[in-house]
Formats: sequence, C-alpha cells, structure tokens
Amino acid sequence: MDWTEVTAEVDAKEIDRAGDIAQMVVPYGIYIEDYSHLCEEVEEIAHIDLIDEDLLKKDRSKAKVHVYISPEENPAEAIAFLSERYNAEGIRHTITTANCVEEDWINNWKKYFKPIPVGEKLLIRPTWEEEYDAGDRKVLHLEPGLAFGTGTHETTRLCMELLEETVTPGCEVLDVGCGSGILSVAALLLGAQKAVGVDIDALAVKTAEQNAEINQVADRFTGICGDLTDKVSGKYNIVVANIVADVIILLTKDIERFLYPDTVYLMSGIIDTRERDVLDEVEKKFTIVSRRTEKGWVALAAKRRLPE
Repeated sequence: MDWTEVTAEVDAKEIDRAGDIAQMVVPYGIYIEDYSHLCEEVEEIAHIDLIDEDLLKKDRSKAKVHVYISPEENPAEAIAFLSERYNAEGIRHTITTANCVEEDWINNWKKYFKPIPVGEKLLIRPTWEEEYDAGDRKVLHLEPGLAFGTGTHETTRLCMELLEETVTPGCEVLDVGCGSGILSVAALLLGAQKAVGVDIDALAVKTAEQNAEINQVADRFTGICGDLTDKVSGKYNIVVANIVADVIILLTKDIERFLYPDTVYLMSGIIDTRERDVLDEVEKKFTIVSRRTEKGWVALAAKRRLPE
C-alpha cells in the first residue's frame, strides 16, 4: 500500500502557526509550501530577478502544510486530529489527500529522533534507539505512533519541566489531551502514584496505553477516550493540559471540580500571541506561580486563589 499525503491549505499569514501545529500532530516531519515572499526572498538570497513562470503563477495568498501518513496508520484519524486543532486556533483551512509512492518516510524520520534529555531528571528514549547514556536520569521509553508527543516539540518539553518541579511522591495526575501519553508516563516515572490520560482520539489513547506498558507503569495509568473532561471523575493533585489556547480557555471554565485547594494546574501549547487571551480566563480564579517560554511557545503553572 502507498502512503497518504495529507495537505492542509491555509492563509499564508497563518503558515507558521499551522506548521507548528502540524509538527505537533505528526511525529515524523512536515513539508511546508509557501510562496508568499517569493520575489523578496529570491532577490535577497539569490540576487536574481528571473523567476520560473510557474512559480510566479502560484497563489501567494495561500500556503500549504504537507504531512505523510504510513499505510499502517489511519489517515482519517490524522485529518480529524489536525482539523480539530486548526479549528481550535481559528485557522481557516481546507484539507485534501492523495496517495504517494511508498518511501521509507518513517525510517528517515527515526534517524533524526535521538535520545533527548529533558529538564534535570528525564531522558526520552525512542524505542528503536539501543545506544544511550541515561546517567542518573529516569528513562522514558517512547513509541510515538501517530499521536502527538515525542518530546521534541517545545510545548511538550516545557510541560515536562513543569512536571519535574511539581510532581511529589504519591500524587495523582490528570492529563487532558494526552496524545502519546508522554506527560502521564513522565509524571509516573517522576513519582506520581496514578495518572489518568484523556484524549478525543481513540488512536492516541491506544498509543498512550502502549507507552505506559512499555515503561512498566500500566498498572498506574488509565486511558479515557472522550471530549476534554466529559468522562472524567474525581480530584487530582496536578492537572496538565498541553493542547491549544482556545481549548485551554474552554477547559478552565469548568476545571475546578477536579481540583483540590492546592492542586497545580499546568497549561502548555499556548502560542505567545494568545497568552493574554488565556490569562484573561485563567486569572479570574487562579494565580500564575510559574511561567516558561521557548521559541514563541508559553507554558504556565497556576494555583487556585482561595477565599480570604
């Protein structure tokens, strides 16, 4: 069977955000087609003023993100996952698919995903990498599959660093939008007693459960397929949401019923231009206790403001 090429067309001004989100959704790389600054870039970089006629005919108001789905995965799941996140960020888009000649996309990608140290205590190790030196770090063995979460993206790393600061022995964690389960597994390796991961994508939940099994923490992990917290019950010492700004805003309106008075609420996946929108909602009931940034992404830790 051939691979499936999924192409998302967006307004050119949105291509950076669209590309970042696509990179979060598929673990093995993306290809961006953007001709919006063609003339300026050719003149600046190549110092020529002759451009191929076909390139000049390209619609420079639009740009495209291409991702490639292996025959073993379900392209429909990937499309739903991608479209959901674009909708949440208000990015207008159209998505098309096409078959492409099967190449070794997945193995080419794997060549560049090496063991990654995160924070002070963790090392993410792709399951196909046999040579690594963990030192004193806990090793998180990871098979990303299609689900979001390899640890290479800034939003995930920022969240893991906040978890490292926050997790205490025996605590219980709720991971909303768990993707590959990387944050849930990280919390358990750092000493949490229990983690519940929820995602709207059944494939993501399956991947999260597999990663919990690989890391021998499956007995302390529960995966739930559902829309945000609609199937969640109980209270948690840490709630983590590595999603997108609009979904975090929506989640925050109702998150208190899952919190103890001293619960820490971790949020990531926030593009810096949307941080103020998130804070406008969060600061109604929470105090920000920690903030981390990297390459235009923001992660926040917050605690409820209790009545005096």
